Amino acid sequence: MLIGVPKEIKNHEYRIGLTPAGVKELVSRGHEVIIENNGGLSIGLTNQDYLAAGARIEKQAAAIFAAADLIIKVKEPQPSECKLLRPGQLLFTYLHLAPAPEQTRALLNSHASCIAYETVSDDMGGLPLLAPMSEVAGRMAVQQAAHHLEITHGGRGVLLGGVPGVKPAHITILGGGVVGVNAARMATGLGADVTIIDKSIPRLKQIDELFNGRIKTLFSTTDTIEQELAVAEAVIGAVLIPGATAPKLVMRKHLSLMKKGAVLVDVAIDQGGCFETSKPTTHQHPTYVIDDIIHYCVANMPGGVAQTSTYSLTNATLPFIINLADNGHEAFAIDKHLADGLSIHYGMITSQAVASAMQQDYTNPFDALNTHPLQHSA
Repeated sequence: MLIGVPKEIKNHEYRIGLTPAGVKELVSRGHEVIIENNGGLSIGLTNQDYLAAGARIEKQAAAIFAAADLIIKVKEPQPSECKLLRPGQLLFTYLHLAPAPEQTRALLNSHASCIAYETVSDDMGGLPLLAPMSEVAGRMAVQQAAHHLEITHGGRGVLLGGVPGVKPAHITILGGGVVGVNAARMATGLGADVTIIDKSIPRLKQIDELFNGRIKTLFSTTDTIEQELAVAEAVIGAVLIPGATAPKLVMRKHLSLMKKGAVLVDVAIDQGGCFETSKPTTHQHPTYVIDDIIHYCVANMPGGVAQTSTYSLTNATLPFIINLADNGHEAFAIDKHLADGLSIHYGMITSQAVASAMQQDYTNPFDALNTHPLQHSA
């Protein structure tokens, strides 16, 4: 199979879909790989590194899209990239379609087969391709909260861990999943006073045992959230409904409960955000202020630590890429968890969560694949 890896073009996105090690694995199995010129240069991966691994270098993204059977990316295709997709082509990347109707329409019109990293599952009910970036984003969320709490950045002028004789900052984390736990790990490591709110009692018990009582856990209710908003220096939104739009847990009216200069970090912004006042921002312009509350809503947070993120992500995606490249259509039968990631196929929505968000018809992914088998296989 011919595999293409274009350079990412989203604002301040420096990750790349394959490392040279990944290229070498694929080439050793008889596949061809095309990398866009200087696609990984920002994180120290040179054209020579990719050539040594067996890849070809192509100067134009359009040529890669035109030639490749399988496109590997990191972030969702931008409008100009959607226009380059073609019927029968495989796209494997993060998509986050539920809050993105225009992108969904563009991918439906392309008749490409689009697989979302974030909804590929595993035997334990986890999301193995979302987890690596959730770990990064959870840890980064605390770094960003600490940074923007500094008075020179508009914050309250509070040090996360305090000092002897001065209490630490209070950090409230909404959601006890991978993002929430990693945020809590980072925040407690810096000495903050941390509370995690979640609606699952079993999960709260796990978190309590994991942290050996070093953080507080609360069951999620409107009243609980309101009480926490009143005392928090920073609130990290870490809720997730796989493939679906994030629920709004903090409304604009709630901002009046918060301390002036407090920080909201919305890690759920890729799925529409869990604060009513959230809107996507970029690394170039990461924050805005509403009602004296700082909002940090960068939609590609892990891109800020692109080297760490690239290696972590490709460690997770490579086995799935190999399966797709080796087996084509049969890859979904070999690994049914891969079918959970198939969001769009030949103009059909094959993700129930996306179909619900778009208020359109849902087609079972295997029915869609049987109707229109992939054109390319190993």
